Amino acid sequence: MIRLEYPFSKEKIRELKVGDMVLICGKLFTGRDAIHKYLHEGNPSPVSLENQIIYHCGPVVLENKDGSYEVKAAGPTTSIREEPYQWEVMRDHGIVGVIGKGGMGPKTLEGNKTYGCVYFHAIGGAAQVLAEKIKSVDNVYLKEKFGSPEAIWELTVDEFPVVVTMDAHGNSLHEKVNADSLGKLNERLNK
Repeated sequence: MIRLEYPFSKEKIRELKVGDMVLICGKLFTGRDAIHKYLHEGNPSPVSLENQIIYHCGPVVLENKDGSYEVKAAGPTTSIREEPYQWEVMRDHGIVGVIGKGGMGPKTLEGNKTYGCVYFHAIGGAAQVLAEKIKSVDNVYLKEKFGSPEAIWELTVDEFPVVVTMDAHGNSLHEKVNADSLGKLNERLNK
């Protein structure tokens, strides 16, 4: 198990390989469809994403009477929806990591290589367990514009568990699984 401590750096990210199990400690920023499209269209980010990690997540967040926030569920959303935008967000905003589920495609894989980024897979169906790893909500951006699930939530996490499934060297566990599955399917069809 590798502990990835904030502040993150491209050097540390480039050391990670497909299959590495990682515990992230520090900052995460959520970002789903609306945020990726917004950034892709050239709008400025309300917060610096340089050397940060974006989590494809629309957390369930309760606002307390004192104005503070508490995350009740924080499961990953399906990442492939961000495929048209993700590589440009890497390029234009300097992110070093993306967390989601289901993997991403060739544009993101090439972006990982070119811009020194990795894709981390988080466990789907474990939204409440993952929420327990969130120690604080430090800020929220664009909530009024996009609503709570699509806002950028700035979170501090401790030992947030993920697995590297696409690294900065062009390796993709998702591509390997797809190729292996297709090979086995073809074998069965040709019997």
